[in-house]
Amino acid sequence: MRTAVVIGTGLIGTSAALALAGRGVVVHLVDHDPARARTAAALGAGTDEPPEGRVDLAVVAVPPAHVATALADAIHAGVARGYLDVASVKGGPRRELEALGVDQSHYIGTHPMAGKEQSGPLAATADLFEGRPWVLTPTRDTDTEVLNLALELVALCRAVPVVMDADAHDRAVALVSHTPQLISSMVAARLAEADDTAVRLCGQGIRDVTRIAASDPRMWVEILTANPGPVADVLAGVAADLDETVQALRALQSADESKRRGGAEGIEDVLRRGNAGRERVPGKHGAAPATYEIVAILISDQPGELARIFADAGRAGVNIEDVRIDHATGQQAGLVQLMVEPAAAPVLSAALRERGWALRQ
Repeated sequence: MRTAVVIGTGLIGTSAALALAGRGVVVHLVDHDPARARTAAALGAGTDEPPEGRVDLAVVAVPPAHVATALADAIHAGVARGYLDVASVKGGPRRELEALGVDQSHYIGTHPMAGKEQSGPLAATADLFEGRPWVLTPTRDTDTEVLNLALELVALCRAVPVVMDADAHDRAVALVSHTPQLISSMVAARLAEADDTAVRLCGQGIRDVTRIAASDPRMWVEILTANPGPVADVLAGVAADLDETVQALRALQSADESKRRGGAEGIEDVLRRGNAGRERVPGKHGAAPATYEIVAILISDQPGELARIFADAGRAGVNIEDVRIDHATGQQAGLVQLMVEPAAAPVLSAALRERGWALRQ
């Protein structure tokens, strides 16, 4: 692939353009808002000048409701040898293209499983897709050249290709992406009118659960409008669990010992099923989940503290697998939790103590 057009310079489109441009592909940027295309170009994602002729690949990165129209326009104009979209739903756009009578032999639906709660070109990064699954949904009509172009794009973005049926993809993302967004927003909504004293008690748990609730509502309305049925099906299952959990909690208030025992069993059941589901979530780079030891360090909220910890860990020859920071309420201090391989935990703990860090047991 030597040339590409990216239509839509939001987070995903600009990130793909940055990855392609960084690996020598000449990228042309198109957006209904020329200022966004200029911003993406200024970031190094390509040029906002139109191509002089047909490019190798057109990447349509617009909201789901506009994917079919944008693809149809590009295909009819003969912009590229191959076309793909990166929308988070796949069945709807494919059926819309069929209704428009568009030849889909030069098109493939795709979806990179990556993103942020921020949107727009300024949130984009060239490494957004590295190690992340990138779903491809070819059909019997998909031309081999187009599939190869899509695979080349995935490789240039350092992602991992996953081939799926379009409707199976939509059911899957309803479970692992769309429903979590709604549940995160619902939990965060409880905080909107909560007492200030209660909100000040927020710790890492509530931050983890509500992080994606900061996402753009307008964007998510468009996504959910394109995949309402599968999301409603998943939420119906969650609602059933909620009803049973509420009943179990009420039973714990009963004066009847057998009811309290039944309530405790109900709560334990949902928690254990949660444990089982969490264990199935892939670990780093899509590998099997790993168990890490936590080394917790008390730090002051001063510039350079994290950099010093990482540098000291590096000197000790320990790779940090993950990191979490819990800020102390009302204090300029916090707790840094470093996740490391179990065998590395005592080595790192000893090295950090030697360098004067206060570790929490």
